[in-house]
Amino acid sequence: MKQLFLLFIFILISCVSQKQKDGLLIEKAYKLAKQNLIVDTHVDVPYRLHDKMDDISQRTNGGDFDYPRAKKGGLDVPFMSIYIPADYQKKGGAKDIADSLIDMVEKFTKDWPDKFALVRSVAEAKDNFKKGLISLPMGMENGAPIEGNLANVSYFHKRGIRYITLTHSKDNHIGDSSYDTTNTWNGLSPFGKELVEEMNRVGIMIDISHVSDSTFYQVIKISKTPIMASHSSCRKFTPGWERNMNDDMIKTLAQNGGVIQINFGSAFLDSTINKESLKRWGHLDEYLIEHNLDRNNPKVKAYWKKYKKDNPVGWADVSLVADHIDHVVKLVGIDHVGIGSDFDGVGDSLPTGLKDASELPNLIYELLKRGYSDQDIEKICSGNILRVWTAVENYSLNR
Repeated sequence: MKQLFLLFIFILISCVSQKQKDGLLIEKAYKLAKQNLIVDTHVDVPYRLHDKMDDISQRTNGGDFDYPRAKKGGLDVPFMSIYIPADYQKKGGAKDIADSLIDMVEKFTKDWPDKFALVRSVAEAKDNFKKGLISLPMGMENGAPIEGNLANVSYFHKRGIRYITLTHSKDNHIGDSSYDTTNTWNGLSPFGKELVEEMNRVGIMIDISHVSDSTFYQVIKISKTPIMASHSSCRKFTPGWERNMNDDMIKTLAQNGGVIQINFGSAFLDSTINKESLKRWGHLDEYLIEHNLDRNNPKVKAYWKKYKKDNPVGWADVSLVADHIDHVVKLVGIDHVGIGSDFDGVGDSLPTGLKDASELPNLIYELLKRGYSDQDIEKICSGNILRVWTAVENYSLNR
């Protein structure tokens, strides 16, 4: 009886001790989130507000990002995604919509200068961090607005674009997309090859999220600077899904000096959720064909909202995001992984524990539990992507 009592006391003490340790780690995670500059290379706020504006200087009812939540989570440099849907490649107007979204981001900084600031360089981002301002650099998701004119690379650089995702959901005039099966160019187009060199020259990071595998390898051969994947995860966890990067691609990216920024979307993280999500998207495609509608039709949006509610696929957990980071680190080391959440871009599929920008410390807590050092966490939060960005800047300045 005495032994059972002592065992009970030991277990109780152990539980209390573990709870205290967890509490200290959580406290440290929030401290590191404030102490470190955190860069997230993909936040879809502009397109979220394209149809209906909202005051992101205040806590908003919808979406995953606003000023209060970014401040709470320690998010200092969220790259605003200038997202261009693939249908603009056919109907025209890609450059116009890109300009309108850039105008929107500029307006954020004019309306709320005590909260947000435009940023065009690593130095400016670091300076804004010291001032307590949230920096808003921009990345163009889909190179369609280049519209076959290399002069537009300099034009968009002057407007603040600091990376270009070469394709989106369909092959374009630059190269092939991971979501398309047409293989229009079997990689980069002739113009796409020139574009890579021009982006190097001008000082815009090359983003290979969304491109096909063949496009990726051709970009690597041409680029004179490190490249990045602004919002991709590891294909090891979603076998056969080309949107994520396989191990050989991650190794090649690391040899190039680049970085993969892990996407938080549950379908990017978990194979079961990925398969069910693909089935749902397949159903939507069938619905569009059957009713001769496009995805922007209000009827389609209402149908899709109800269909997703009636056919849930579940969510991943913040620990799985850490698993993807672990995989990259074990594969190529600590210097080639970062954060590309896809906040406001993956709908309701964000994982438990990372539902919005305020919860970023939960990821740091997961990494601390796994033994990551303060220096490791600083590299994941911003050090790695800032290194790539700096290399691109320096190549352009010193060419």
